[in-house]
Amino acid sequence: MKCAMVPVTAYQQNCSVLVCEETGKAAVVDPGGDIDRIEETIEKLGGKLEVILLTHGHMDHCAAADVMRKKHGVQIIGPHKADAFWIDKLPEWCKMTGFPHADPFTPDRWLEEGDTVSFGQQEMSVKHCPGHTPGHVVFFHDPTRLAIVGDVLFQGSIGRTDFPMGNHEDLINAIRTKLWPLGDDVQFIPGHGPTSTFGEERRTNPFVADHRYG
Repeated sequence: MKCAMVPVTAYQQNCSVLVCEETGKAAVVDPGGDIDRIEETIEKLGGKLEVILLTHGHMDHCAAADVMRKKHGVQIIGPHKADAFWIDKLPEWCKMTGFPHADPFTPDRWLEEGDTVSFGQQEMSVKHCPGHTPGHVVFFHDPTRLAIVGDVLFQGSIGRTDFPMGNHEDLINAIRTKLWPLGDDVQFIPGHGPTSTFGEERRTNPFVADHRYG
């Protein structure tokens, strides 16, 4: 599987482009904006868009999803339905923050803990990781030991929990019970900033390092 990160919007959100090397089918995770740059990356990787995946309903992660869905005739899958209220209020949040306008939309499929998503011959498992938002999900590709974690976890930090329906305790619990068991060797792409590994964060992250919890 080929993978590329495309920082998009003024928030420099890491949109991920994944391409199945056997079939050329591509998945785009969290297209918040800058569609031209995302499409250029798909083309450079030799892919054809098959599906759009969303980790959660914040505008910088999903504002361009419906435009891409209509343009390419593909499905939007994710996040968990608990984030529907975020997507429904996209126009309000965009206007309030000066973000380019985005219409509300309904994904073709909501996701639950234990679901799988696929593109080409690639399959990823789904972890429901609430806390940053109540419907946040994480995608894990076991063959390459890669996780796309949205705004759950960052290098040296964790997601904010001061948004509506955020919950700090839920976020810590999700990281420690859903992500850490996947393995220290797992590399993750966060919603913003550089990549890291679960093992490195277990050792050094001031919010969720193992030494904080005995």
